[in-house]
Amino acid sequence: MQASSPARLYATVAGAVLTIAGIIGFFYSGSFGSPGTVDDMLGIFAVNGWGNVVHLATGLVGLAAAGYAARTYALAVGLFYLVVAIWGFIIGSGDSILSIVPVNACDNVLHLILGLVGLAAGAASPARPRTRGAPG
Repeated sequence: MQASSPARLYATVAGAVLTIAGIIGFFYSGSFGSPGTVDDMLGIFAVNGWGNVVHLATGLVGLAAAGYAARTYALAVGLFYLVVAIWGFIIGSGDSILSIVPVNACDNVLHLILGLVGLAAGAASPARPRTRGAPG
C-alpha cells in the first residue's frame, strides 16, 4: 500500500465524489439515448445514463486505485477530465460529447477542476521506485 500522498488523497476524494455523483445522477436521468433524456442534477449539472456510467466507472477505479496506483490514477484521470473539459468548452454548453454525454458550462468547469487537481496531485506525488529482479 502506498504512503499518504496528494495522489492518494485525490484518488480517495475524487473517487468517492464521482461514485456518489454517478449514483445520484440515475435519480435524475437514466436515459441511454443519444443523448436521450437529459436532466440537471442538483439543478446545475447535465446528466444522463452515459454520463452517470462514466462518473461511476472513474469513481470506482479511483477508490480501488487509492491504495496501490493512486499516482497513476491521478495523472490518467486528471488528463482524461482535462480533455473532456477542453472538448466541452469547444463544443459549447448544452451540447454533448460523442453525441451521448451531455455537458454544460458547470460541467465543463467541474471537469477542468478535476483535471487540473488530478494532474497537480499526480505531479506532487513521488513515483514508486522500480524494483529490479535479482541479476540472472
